Amino acid sequence: MKLAEAESTMQKTVEATQRAFNTIRTGRANASLLDKVQVEYYGTPTSLKSLANITTPDASTILIQPYDKSSLNIVEKAISLSDIGITPSNDGSVIRLNIPPLTSDRRKEFVKLAAKYAEEGRVGIRNIRRDALDSIRKQEKSAEISEDESRDQQDKLQKLTNKYTAKIDELLADKEKDISTV
Repeated sequence: MKLAEAESTMQKTVEATQRAFNTIRTGRANASLLDKVQVEYYGTPTSLKSLANITTPDASTILIQPYDKSSLNIVEKAISLSDIGITPSNDGSVIRLNIPPLTSDRRKEFVKLAAKYAEEGRVGIRNIRRDALDSIRKQEKSAEISEDESRDQQDKLQKLTNKYTAKIDELLADKEKDISTV
């Protein structure tokens, strides 16, 4: 594994962690809450985003307008069965999700969940570093690169690891701030 490959994979890990953070409620309406919602549409699991227009008209409401009006009830059912914990209200043409304010206990739970996602991201980055280090050591052992080159690449790899771990820590701090803001 080359350094460029390792960096690219670390960047993807940071992006995956960001997507995981986006699924955590913050007390404000955010369309990304519905990213993981799958709707059984004509027998095929389909993402809600591809079946409906999702908007946030104000800070506490998400408005879902299915492109196909006949799918309104199955969209409502999919949201009810999802793990977002919000009951949809259907008025015949659109579905409204009213985002309730978070209690302090719920905020603490979400901060813990965000910390768990961040730790998973850090572990992913450390695994990438481990694989790249193994690759560098194999190259050194087989005399493809010198001992000095090996040390240089290992130092660069550690700097990359620190950089992307810091990015995840920064994302976590932002998310915790979002969750804690009333």
